[in-house]
Amino acid sequence: MLNSFPCTLLEHPKLKHMFLKRVKPKKQHEVARMAEVCALSHRQTPVDFIVDFGAGVGHLARILGYGYGLQVCCFEMQHDLNQQAGEIDLKLESMAAKHLSQAETRHFRRPVHLTQRLESSTEPAQFLSSIREALQLEDDKFRFGIIGLHPCGNLGPTLMRMFLGCPQARFLNFVGCCYQKMTTQPTHPREQVHGYPLSRFLSNKPGCHLSYEAREISCHAMEVYTDRLSAGDYEHLRIHSLRAAAERIIVQQFPDLRHCALRNVKHSHGMTFHQYFQKAVQGTRFEALDSRILSNEQLETDLANWQRIVSFYTLRLIMAPLVESIILYDRCLFLMENDCQVKIEAIFDPRLSPRNHITRAVKL
Repeated sequence: MLNSFPCTLLEHPKLKHMFLKRVKPKKQHEVARMAEVCALSHRQTPVDFIVDFGAGVGHLARILGYGYGLQVCCFEMQHDLNQQAGEIDLKLESMAAKHLSQAETRHFRRPVHLTQRLESSTEPAQFLSSIREALQLEDDKFRFGIIGLHPCGNLGPTLMRMFLGCPQARFLNFVGCCYQKMTTQPTHPREQVHGYPLSRFLSNKPGCHLSYEAREISCHAMEVYTDRLSAGDYEHLRIHSLRAAAERIIVQQFPDLRHCALRNVKHSHGMTFHQYFQKAVQGTRFEALDSRILSNEQLETDLANWQRIVSFYTLRLIMAPLVESIILYDRCLFLMENDCQVKIEAIFDPRLSPRNHITRAVKL
């Protein structure tokens, strides 16, 4: 386990809310722990700045910039999120001026927020040009680290390729997410690069394909589910039958949209299928489905067989760590094949954050 390297500013009675305001406990845990790891990487492999991909409203960047005094360049494709991030930065600085001395704020580094999307086709030269412009750098004589907290789908592999393609990039820290959204050769045969497999070791072996279902289940952790099973909290698990019934209806009506996301719905005692379905499809293209479709014999059978669905899901969940290990070790091998030193470690509490393994790499 990584050594603890906490941020003292997160404990300041007057300022800590500026870092964690409107941030759910899960995200609080992730950004605080991720910042520790990134600050440790900077201490071990000094760089001039850090590039944070998918920075959102800048929660992680603020801890690094104001808590640890590290310069961060944030890549975020949504302009509105960057605008919000800049406003929060200024509010934090205003609050800090009231409660801290100049000596205590001397290390502050305001994050730079850049509205830009990183594609798998983005060339390193284009990426480096964006960095130079954002940070007003005159030449390429700089070093940086690349970080990403839960980059979705192919963005994780894209970060690895960008890390390898930029001589100035010295370390890489990222925690993967949404493995099911990665492209593969069978699903996207016309694309030149894919999210899995990456390593020559697996690419040259037949039968290494992972199905969508396998990659989707690998995003889940078994700890919370195990707790509920052990406690006999079966009523809570009935929600799986509601989800399964909803999926069947959607696939029947829209067979081409079988993998479209639904909203997460928290279980409540006595929740009916109609109540669940309305919440699950709120704001989606399925919201306009005729309510008469939601009442049929197959639906009643699905709901009555909820115990079988729980048993099946339990068996699938047993395999989740194995599938995730295959994905993570493929990434590890890919980086090692390209002359990197790599570590994979669990840094988050899986009960709070199921995708909890960080891939850390430095160039040899």
